[in-house]
Amino acid sequence: MVLPILQVIFAVLLITAILMQQKGTGLGAAFGGGGTMYKSKKRGGEKVLYIATIVFALIFFGLLVADIFIV
Repeated sequence: MVLPILQVIFAVLLITAILMQQKGTGLGAAFGGGGTMYKSKKRGGEKVLYIATIVFALIFFGLLVADIFIV
């Protein structure tokens, strides 16, 4: 009963972290519009958000695998 709740929480956190990484674009660009690509070194808050996104994705994936094996 706890795993589905944690999955929803981490799914929302992962989606939020991904959408917050959209730099200099509106919400429409986050959903497929505006295809500008740029490369820059991540610093400060961007780096923390980037690492948090990876951590949320790994935890979410781990919860999914755990849910498969526990059931």
